[in-house]
Amino acid sequence: MTLKDLSNGPEWVSWVMLVIFAVLSVIFLSGHGSGLIAGYNTSSKNEKSKYDAKKLCRVAGGGMTVITIFLFVVSVWEDVLPAAAAYFFLALIIVDCVVMIVLMNTVCKK
Repeated sequence: MTLKDLSNGPEWVSWVMLVIFAVLSVIFLSGHGSGLIAGYNTSSKNEKSKYDAKKLCRVAGGGMTVITIFLFVVSVWEDVLPAAAAYFFLALIIVDCVVMIVLMNTVCKK
């Protein structure tokens, strides 16, 4: 059984998600888009002054790039990858999110 056998929706949805994540990755890696980071955009000016917005965006962009690469691999090789690969990529995405959160709260502080 492959990933394609488990898929219920149309194939174009995964490609649209891939494009959205790629665009967000580029925005974050360019150092912009800090208003799109949850928690940072709603914090007070005093709390925002504790973080380096450029580093925060770059860390978010790096994490988003990793997720984009995973989505690309899953979208391209959907016919070949076994169904268990969905759990593997899910675990990798969760680890990536945890690493992003830790880096955002340590490296990005001034």
